[in-house]
Amino acid sequence: MSAPDAAQADEALPGAQTVRRAMAILRLVACGQERGVRLIDLERMSGLNRPTVHRLLKTLIQEGAVEQDAATRRYLIGPEISLLGLARTRRFPLLTLADPYLAELADQVGDTVFLSVRHGHDSICIGRKTGHHPIQVLSIEVGVRRPLGLGVSGVALLSCLPDAESAAIVQANAARLAVAGERADDILARVAQARASGIAHAPAGLMPGTSAVALPIRTESGEPLGAVTVTAMAERLAGGRLAQVVERMRDRAAAIARRHAEVSERRR
Repeated sequence: MSAPDAAQADEALPGAQTVRRAMAILRLVACGQERGVRLIDLERMSGLNRPTVHRLLKTLIQEGAVEQDAATRRYLIGPEISLLGLARTRRFPLLTLADPYLAELADQVGDTVFLSVRHGHDSICIGRKTGHHPIQVLSIEVGVRRPLGLGVSGVALLSCLPDAESAAIVQANAARLAVAGERADDILARVAQARASGIAHAPAGLMPGTSAVALPIRTESGEPLGAVTVTAMAERLAGGRLAQVVERMRDRAAAIARRHAEVSERRR
């Protein structure tokens, strides 16, 4: 059975559509981390009508998968999801092998280093190391889930993909990107620039006066394993110093890729 035929068969099963919609809502709620997500934003990003979103949320709350902040009325991931995650303590093998290289990079550049991976249409931060500079830019937390294309790590990951695939992902994320104030065309322009230069650079970062640069970690065949990002005060990622930081990032990304290849070869 082909993949499309299998997907159609799955949709025909009783409750399959409800499960898919519930999972989509969970992923959107996860994007809010500790601040939560408003009902109106869940409605806009999911493309579902309000009664359907509200019904799914009610069931997810009953199951402990989602909770609602009584003061803000925003929705957050519930304790049941966190407890289920404990069943897989070794779920991020890339983080395990990349950890010493990330620490080394943070020590070399003095600024904060992040490791992100692609999961479906999202990028997820799975690791963070701080450097020795007095001011560290902790722009995102470990566990942050964002639509691919939002932030330099997502742009770097998309830049590894063929044009048609990256465009399809960005278009699929268009509603979520719009809620964040981003246009799909602008994202695709950044992806094209990153594909040409090998880096995704945001001179103006998420926080005022900061900057960020990311580049992908690629397998030998060019597939993206993840993305390494450095965030710092804007003056620390400009001019000649930006070039120096990028050179060190490329060196450590290549080392992570080699280590991944070695481990993968031993497991065959």
